[in-house]
Amino acid sequence: MSGRTCNPERPTTIGLIGLGLIGSAVSERLLAAGHTVIGFDVVDEARNKLSQSGGVRTGTVQEVAQATDIVMLALPNDVVMAEVLRDISDSLRPGHILADLGTGDPHAAESLAAELSERGVQFLDATISGSSAQVRRGDVLVMVGGEESAFEVTQRFFESFAWQVRHVGPSGQGAWMKLVTNLVLGLNRAALAEGLAFAESVGVDPAEALAVLRDSMAYSRIMDTKGPKMVSHDFTPEARLSQHLKDVRLIREAAERVGQSLPLSSEHQRLLELAESLGLGGLDNSAIIEALRTPRSPIVLRISFTSSNHSSSPFIRRASLVPRNKRRRRIGLLLAEVHPHAQAIDGGSKMLVRDLAVEFVKDRTELLEAMLPRRGFNARNQLG
Repeated sequence: MSGRTCNPERPTTIGLIGLGLIGSAVSERLLAAGHTVIGFDVVDEARNKLSQSGGVRTGTVQEVAQATDIVMLALPNDVVMAEVLRDISDSLRPGHILADLGTGDPHAAESLAAELSERGVQFLDATISGSSAQVRRGDVLVMVGGEESAFEVTQRFFESFAWQVRHVGPSGQGAWMKLVTNLVLGLNRAALAEGLAFAESVGVDPAEALAVLRDSMAYSRIMDTKGPKMVSHDFTPEARLSQHLKDVRLIREAAERVGQSLPLSSEHQRLLELAESLGLGGLDNSAIIEALRTPRSPIVLRISFTSSNHSSSPFIRRASLVPRNKRRRRIGLLLAEVHPHAQAIDGGSKMLVRDLAVEFVKDRTELLEAMLPRRGFNARNQLG
């Protein structure tokens, strides 16, 4: 390790790869604490913002790794993480510390730590509980998995943007702890969204409902951070909805591997997928309320099936959506996978059928689902 990190009292040069919502907030806090930040992002605007804030922008991820002994990674998923690690592999040297600030697969974190340790490189899964806005206020918790020695070196840098930093165990434990906290946090947010949507639907002023909820036994901090956004319809992203959907999928996959049932998270995933299908994935995760906040009109689904004697693949000959009030509506249609090679016929065009459930989505309208049989075609299925 070079002299840049051996003295914990001196300002230090920190590498930062990924300057999106979280990365840009982290860079601002590190710069404000007197550290030098050398950073890279694939988006020019993000790199320019770093240099305008007093940081040093680079043209490649390799330059970041070559110029610093501590590199923080604020990347969207494990795929991007793997790509970046391949790109900087030749620039890593014994004594390097890599700290992953994102939410990823804990097994991947464990494997990475083991692989990198053979080269004298230490890897920390330093996950953040909180949004980019909370990072900017220094109001997040950082949960760190990895070697104690690497944690001791990096703790003060995490404290630049966190109100509390906890070493939670060996490699992978920071990532596991993030999934645990995100499970509960996400359900808190979904419950608040449903409560406010319910309040609106029965004529209760949502702002007044939020005020009462904050004073009630139902209170949670999510009401302070996301409640006002839900009430005001301000979904400027602080943490994107699609990112949380990615986390929920990781949570459910991990639970399935060990046989743990997560019924609330299963429903939460379905609701997030609905929100994403409505085009809300790039917005703040508080936009989940838009998947619930709707004047509703019951919809009747009519589908006709046929199956050729020469093929085991069924065809959907007709699929129509009819609002019971007979008013015309523009409704998006996602058809079901009734057979691995099923096709839907619509006006002479063929579309592959993708999902097991039939889902009918209108902008800001509830989801209707029908499980379609895999056999017994040539029958009309009418659902209300």
